[in-house]
Amino acid sequence: MKMKYPKLRELKEAITSLFSKPYTTKFPKKPSVPYPRFRGRIEFDEEQCIGCGACAEVCPANAREIKDIPEKRVRKVIYHLDMCILCGQCVAYCITKKGIYHTLDYDMVHTDKKSFYYEIEKELVLCERCGRPITTKDHLLWIAEKVKEPGYANPTLILAKLSKMGIVELEPERKEEAYRADHMRLLCPSCRKEVYLREIWGY
Repeated sequence: MKMKYPKLRELKEAITSLFSKPYTTKFPKKPSVPYPRFRGRIEFDEEQCIGCGACAEVCPANAREIKDIPEKRVRKVIYHLDMCILCGQCVAYCITKKGIYHTLDYDMVHTDKKSFYYEIEKELVLCERCGRPITTKDHLLWIAEKVKEPGYANPTLILAKLSKMGIVELEPERKEEAYRADHMRLLCPSCRKEVYLREIWGY
């Protein structure tokens, strides 16, 4: 059987590699820098997030959760990093475009499960008649700022602005029956419909 000798090109590459630097990366001592549009770990901006819940609605992996605690008037916006597939839907559909963003961090290995759990809290607005959650105060103020002057035709937005200025206090006051005077109160859609029907039709 005739023995095959190595080709000259392969022999040259083998000798050259002995005196050259390795081609492998230096991770984790020196992580490589990803491209600017890289979809890495997702983080909240607590000041820009208004707690609207849009991110939880569009998340296909259920990595985002909205939990309302009416007794404490708090809405928790929760992020489960271990369930996130980094698809970027929450970033794309964030209504403020600043509340959630991708970072360039791709080293997301942890030994403690608590490190995969992150939450922020927002002040929850309750219906002044039935006490059911409506949305967050920041969400109402953001809408009022967006619609500008037409917002003065909406009692909910007017009251949200007045509460920010400290002119009124929004406290739930449960009633069995709706009255016309309830028109200028912070109401959920069901209670507002009932008030309008009584006001217009006298039902």
